[in-house]
Amino acid sequence: MAISVRMNPELEQQLTLAAKRQGITKSQFITDAVARALGQKDPLAMMQRLQAEEAQAGYTLATAFKGEEQPYDSEASREVLTQKLKAKHSGRSAG
Repeated sequence: MAISVRMNPELEQQLTLAAKRQGITKSQFITDAVARALGQKDPLAMMQRLQAEEAQAGYTLATAFKGEEQPYDSEASREVLTQKLKAKHSGRSAG
């Protein structure tokens, strides 16, 4: 269904820029905004439903990547990087 909306030029310019930043059309931006305003797109509620589903299924981040290297394990990453740097720079004099 097509709907025509009148708005002042400043508001339309802000709409154009906001839609462009998100990489969507003005129509998509307006549709999303109306859906959120009507409670159909509540990010918090969606996240809570997803977390409840994951908990019920026994899903965790640890099980999702079991057996794979964890790219965001900062301690392990720091240790690997430290070892690589030591190996690369061993034997060089400082300064």
